[in-house]
Amino acid sequence: MTYDAGHYDVIVVGAGHAGCEAAVASARRGAKTLMLTMNLDMVAFMPCNPSVGGPAKGVVVREIDALGGVMGKVIDKTYIQMRMLNTGKGPAVRALRAQADKPLYQMEMKKTLENEPNLTMRQGMVERLIVEDGECKGVVTETKAAYYAKSVVVTTGTFMRGRVIIGDLSYESGPNNQRASTALSEHLEELGIKLVRFKTGTPPRVNSHTVDYSKTEIQPGDENPQHFSYETTEAIQEQIPCWLTYTNEFTHKIIDDNLSLSAMYSGMIKGTGPRYCPSIEDKVVRFNDKPRHQIFLEPEGRNTEEIYVQGLSTSLPEYVQKEMLRTIPGLEKAEIMRAGYAIEYDSVIPTQLWPTLELKEIPGLFTAGQINGTSGYEEASGQGIMAGINAAAKALDIDTLILDRSQAYIGVLIDDLVTKGTNEPYRLLTSRAEYRLLLRHDNADLRLTDIGYKLGLIKQDRYDLFNEKKRLIEEERKRLSKVILKPEDHVQEVISEAGGTPLKEAVKASDLLKRPEMTYRLIQKLTKAEKELPEGVKEQVEIQTKYQGYIEKSNQQVERMQKMENKKIPENIDYDAIGGIATEAKEKLKQVQPLSVGQASRISGVNPADVSILLVYIEQGNVTRVSNQ
Repeated sequence: MTYDAGHYDVIVVGAGHAGCEAAVASARRGAKTLMLTMNLDMVAFMPCNPSVGGPAKGVVVREIDALGGVMGKVIDKTYIQMRMLNTGKGPAVRALRAQADKPLYQMEMKKTLENEPNLTMRQGMVERLIVEDGECKGVVTETKAAYYAKSVVVTTGTFMRGRVIIGDLSYESGPNNQRASTALSEHLEELGIKLVRFKTGTPPRVNSHTVDYSKTEIQPGDENPQHFSYETTEAIQEQIPCWLTYTNEFTHKIIDDNLSLSAMYSGMIKGTGPRYCPSIEDKVVRFNDKPRHQIFLEPEGRNTEEIYVQGLSTSLPEYVQKEMLRTIPGLEKAEIMRAGYAIEYDSVIPTQLWPTLELKEIPGLFTAGQINGTSGYEEASGQGIMAGINAAAKALDIDTLILDRSQAYIGVLIDDLVTKGTNEPYRLLTSRAEYRLLLRHDNADLRLTDIGYKLGLIKQDRYDLFNEKKRLIEEERKRLSKVILKPEDHVQEVISEAGGTPLKEAVKASDLLKRPEMTYRLIQKLTKAEKELPEGVKEQVEIQTKYQGYIEKSNQQVERMQKMENKKIPENIDYDAIGGIATEAKEKLKQVQPLSVGQASRISGVNPADVSILLVYIEQGNVTRVSNQ
């Protein structure tokens, strides 16, 4: 017997990284929002790496911030180390990565949510959904509390039918020995939602006092750290280093000798693991020609001695983990504080979702995060903010948001999931983005702040500063295109010191900046600007000028592809009525139900000939629709 516990516009189930962004976005769009989580002490918990960012992922955090999300602000307040990666490469692959103070990150995120107007937080285990006339209308907890809403966002991470495995030990559990969510998983299957079994894992954590750092290589943070949020103005001065060490032939022999005891190889694990974040057993087997593998020792916070042994994810028995650690330089006397483990869990097959992250078959129900088959806090948060935006839109009957592949890595992520699906935990990589020169770490605000402002997620004062930045960039680029530099001695000297070829004739300052060896700082020496510009403006002037040709080519590619995206596929189109399309393509088209010809072209199993036939069929205008929908 249930009781009426309250009515809301949006209910968010789960308070992991996806749930936090979903709840804040929903509340800031004006929806009365309820967040339900089984444990309020686990808000924004980091069960794996105590870190945020990295290649592609770091860009997502900046995109979330540009849209008005919270992850970037929280990590900027709580990091213990900040590094810009790939600084020796082009801007398309540069990305920030921060080591988090794990407990402090959780506390800061919880405080952020608690102080968000329009958002109520409540502890409770959701066991089933309220579905009436085929639409999701709320949730029911194990205490029989029935909460009603116009939209529900499920962000249960790796908790659904979670099972922890260490060697031959196996027990029902979510991450970090939290309760698993079993009833909800079973209920989703009853509703006809197709689930798949995935797995991930963690390494052991060791006591810092028992590590000999003299045998490792120090990995310090940047001297002048940058930030994820465009609103952050102050850097954390006292950073804490990480440390690098390596496995060796003795480590690998212990792993080889005990492979039969690893849950990965004994058959105990049925779920598919992440290819791009393999266990140490996987690495030793798949890359048996490599004599060693990197191991990073990452502190979990300022006020804890726990060290995350990054690179040593394992499901081997605890005593084997101990033996393995003792072979690694610096860890010969390391004491395990928490053993590494593998965890299996249920995920929703994401091709069942619209690009808004709403279930096709159950209107009003949205899913976001690892439940959709992804790995990583950043991928979860990116989905979370989009699900929150669109769940609020559904509840309030306002505009939804779908980001395309040329607008954001978040657009690439969601399009890949809902169009192609995934047969393993999905991880964002720069190589997945065909327009990655446009989707840079440095320009997320220029791409998305206008959108965040229109949605009501960006405040006016921030938007005014953003517009001022755009104005300064434009003015400075115009100025450099008008300044003429002649082959005079002081000009030639600056060019020579940079390793460049002397000028033979006068050139525009903007053209000189396009040279590989020239930087905006050097151009500044040669041209007298009226005032000193902010660093973010200087960065944009240099990148937009230096890579102008490549950026223009990418924009032309986007325009060509946009024509396909703009060719919408009529709702409820009957693919069986279209002659000439291959049987496999018809099945895939019916399953995914693409919204545009562009999306149809990206479905695995739909070839260019099928797309051409579909295009001609739509343009003829005599579209047959499925009668029973």
